Amino acid sequence: MANTVFVRVGSNSMPTEDKIPYSKTNIETVISIENSSRNSIAHTLDGVMDFMIERHGEMISQYKVFKELFVICWAGNPKKIRETVYLSRVDIELINEQVKLFYSALDVVSIEYDEKSFTITEHVPLGLNDKTSYYALEQQKISFFDNGYYKIENQMLFEPPVYNRKVLHHIYNSNVALLNKLQKGISISEREEKDLENLPSTLMICYLNGFDDAKQKLINAKPYLKAQKNATVYLSFKEAMRILRKMKYNENNA
Repeated sequence: MANTVFVRVGSNSMPTEDKIPYSKTNIETVISIENSSRNSIAHTLDGVMDFMIERHGEMISQYKVFKELFVICWAGNPKKIRETVYLSRVDIELINEQVKLFYSALDVVSIEYDEKSFTITEHVPLGLNDKTSYYALEQQKISFFDNGYYKIENQMLFEPPVYNRKVLHHIYNSNVALLNKLQKGISISEREEKDLENLPSTLMICYLNGFDDAKQKLINAKPYLKAQKNATVYLSFKEAMRILRKMKYNENNA
């Protein structure tokens, strides 16, 4: 309706009978707000296009708008395991705030979202002599509010798998024997070279199941694992130590 005056209340514009006096200051303020809004929209659109086409044109990319203000873009390689879709080589960014929410060439995440929040759950492939089971490690939740405010919360979720102690004792001894061979410079078989890929995660599982000296044995093994021609062995070591550090940090800050 002509000559109707509106005021902003939260995320809504409401009509009011109050009269706002004309002034040059008001005009300058409105022009400034309009220019800022145009710049913000252009910046956001440019950011979305850059993310989805220039930086990740070869990957599956998606975006989601929250509260008609915030835009999250994410890209990754999808993999479905037991009804859950996981993403690897993940890049997730809150575009208009220029905030990198998650980035990793190695880690695996799952994503959930609704109209008010976006949740990233990091998972670790973990098992005895296999990595077909994924365990939730840490969760990051971004919540959006009507007043243009957002909040990021992190939560440690990791619950280590529990195995039969007799089975673990046998596996633990086998891994210790394999480490002893490396330390003494004794050649190992092709099968044992393959077992080295799982050794760090296996020793971590043993430690989390009550084998208290398993962690120190893993730490002591670092130079021997790093020296292996198979780069996956040392990557597995770094991943196991990263999880243990995160758990310790979470315990210290609980």
